[in-house]
Amino acid sequence: MLDAFMRQYPEIKASVVRTTAQVAYQRLLQDLKNGIAQCDVFSSTDLGHDETLRDQGRFVKYTPPNAAALRPEFRDLDKGGTYFVTLSELVVPIFNTNKVKADETPRNWTDFLDPKWRNQVAVGHPAFSGTVGTWVVAMKKLYGWEYFTKLEQNKPLIGRSVNDAVGVVTSGERSVAIGPSGLSQVTAAKGNPVGITLPTDGAVLIVSPSAIMANAPHPNAAKLFMNFLLGLEMSRISGEARRLPVRADAPAKVGNQDYADVKVLRLSTAEIVSDMQDVIEQWRDTFGS
Repeated sequence: MLDAFMRQYPEIKASVVRTTAQVAYQRLLQDLKNGIAQCDVFSSTDLGHDETLRDQGRFVKYTPPNAAALRPEFRDLDKGGTYFVTLSELVVPIFNTNKVKADETPRNWTDFLDPKWRNQVAVGHPAFSGTVGTWVVAMKKLYGWEYFTKLEQNKPLIGRSVNDAVGVVTSGERSVAIGPSGLSQVTAAKGNPVGITLPTDGAVLIVSPSAIMANAPHPNAAKLFMNFLLGLEMSRISGEARRLPVRADAPAKVGNQDYADVKVLRLSTAEIVSDMQDVIEQWRDTFGS
């Protein structure tokens, strides 16, 4: 992504800090507290971060020209015009194709509660990953917290990032997991034993907005980068990464299916904001981590 951006704007030298959403947010808050301005564009998979920072006046109001090309369901996420969806992803059941037959893998989210998967499940941690946190909020909405008390009985391997699940499934350390559709498909395309299932009760849609910081040290470059994130080249990169392009004019497929044909569970911003911290505490009480 950065290489493509710097090819378009060779006079700009850009760098990215990649970490889980909650860790990135805490780092940003620490910088803001200490009066340090080193972040130009902030992205997160936890919509609560964007809402809080906007309400605190930490974001610049700026509409990139390419925002007009967003898919209708991604437009106007922030009525205040400060943050825009720049990445999207689906959380799905994934499995090791050497250990689990395709017709035996979890077909819906409650299949993970089957005792046959005891010591065979992997999942990330909502206190680190905004993606995992959103999935937890979604499962609580569908099935109540009882879902997680039952999942705990299967003794899942708990990582941090949602991406951690792909590694432990690929290695065979775990047979099934809650994982990202994009990275799982890319890993499979490289010849690794990873498959995905589109759950009958809905793949969980994750949106990752980005915004320009009000104290951005390079505000003009930040505007160019925001527009790049919503451009055709970024949609091409997202497609190669098997993520869902956010533009309406870019094809979106999940496996061999068109995105439009996939049953998707999407939470509202209000649902994520109101429940994220609660589920993190409930998770710690239930799983002890």
